[in-house]
Amino acid sequence: MHTTTNTGGTPVLRVGIGGPVGSGKTALIEALVPVLVDRGLAPAVITNDIYTQEDAEHVRRELDGTLAPERVVGVETGACPHTAVRDDPTMNLAAGAEMLDAHPEVDTLLFESGGDNLTLTFSPALVDLFLFVLDTAEGEKMPRKRGPGITECELLVINKVDIAQYVRCDLEVMSADADRVRSGRPVVLTNCLDGTGIAEIADFLESHRERISASA
Repeated sequence: MHTTTNTGGTPVLRVGIGGPVGSGKTALIEALVPVLVDRGLAPAVITNDIYTQEDAEHVRRELDGTLAPERVVGVETGACPHTAVRDDPTMNLAAGAEMLDAHPEVDTLLFESGGDNLTLTFSPALVDLFLFVLDTAEGEKMPRKRGPGITECELLVINKVDIAQYVRCDLEVMSADADRVRSGRPVVLTNCLDGTGIAEIADFLESHRERISASA
């Protein structure tokens, strides 16, 4: 595995975050970044939208005072979001390289894909691992639909657990199905509004950081 380093020689953990529209990818980033900062890390965020900078602007506003605005960059893909993170990640690779050149302290790059379907995966040339985000409002059936995003991601996130009871989602069934289709690979239940599960995701990322540091 190729290890990306910043100009100081520190390995950079590159994390992809994907999932359907409205599942809570941006909210997850906005909840996760302060936890990473509190742990002494230096994250940066690269978002992907088809034609706008909306996600990047939202992240900048929500993380004002926590993350310098110049450490949030929006990529306008001009096509299906998965293309720019899986098929031809050139634009994202360039954005990541420019970020590391401008901010050599960065040790964590978070790449958020635009909303996509269950086939979304990330190119290994772009990220070291990726998270796939589902939410309870999409229905408890979602894990049973499988798809590479659900089965191949390093960590599956089931978000918006707080509203499960209001959208007729049996959270126990959804979680059990996720465990089954992923053959026991990690699944984390989250509520990004109150921080439920966010520390667990940060711990998971740190375990991968240790691996890439050991292989550097």
